[in-house]
Amino acid sequence: MDFETTLHVASELAGVIWVTLALAAATLPLGFVLAGVATWARASRHRSLRAIASAYVLAFRSTPLLVQIFVLYYGLSQFAWLRESPAWILLREPFACAVIAMSLCSGAYTAEVMRGGLAAVPKGAIEAARALGLSSIKVFFLVTAPIAVRRALPAYSNEIVVTLKATSLASTITVMELTGVAKDLMSETFAVIQVFCMVAAIYLVINSALILGLRLLEIYLAPPHERPLRHQRGRNRKTEVRSADA
Repeated sequence: MDFETTLHVASELAGVIWVTLALAAATLPLGFVLAGVATWARASRHRSLRAIASAYVLAFRSTPLLVQIFVLYYGLSQFAWLRESPAWILLREPFACAVIAMSLCSGAYTAEVMRGGLAAVPKGAIEAARALGLSSIKVFFLVTAPIAVRRALPAYSNEIVVTLKATSLASTITVMELTGVAKDLMSETFAVIQVFCMVAAIYLVINSALILGLRLLEIYLAPPHERPLRHQRGRNRKTEVRSADA
């Protein structure tokens, strides 16, 4: 592949990075909200809510995301009553279908992450907060949630990276993101290795930045005794400098 072709391929791929990022940016908040609702329902006293939430998590964790996208985009279009409903304005759009399918799948996995984070909260901390006279809401937001977030963040960080990579499946329903454009460029240039190596490099750069940022967030939220030694030394030096200035 000559320089001119390489430049053309690079410019075409760079022009659709925003589509991949938009898919992930729309999917993650929706998936997080769905996971929160599912986590609340699974902890509910009502058996029917628990059953529905558990069935949702089981179904979307046990089936491939590609199948879910196909069912939503190709399968629902077979129902005439749905095509005549207002929902069809949204469901006929490939981008919207991809976001909905990925959000439902991400929500199921994130619900498990949330369940694990909540289960990791020490019961003694909750009992101590209640003994101080804090209400249930204050106990949740001041004690349970901060600890659960710290415990669940590593697993949720992995879910963020997986979701970004899963956006490549949107190309199967004509959403022209990185992988979809790469397929067209492959047919145009016949440079299979070069084109997809560029795609892999783009994903690598984006995910590396995400992983680094999420790792720094983990360190920032971690208690002082759980932080890496170099970060503890840095904080101790700042404290010493402030004490000397005072």
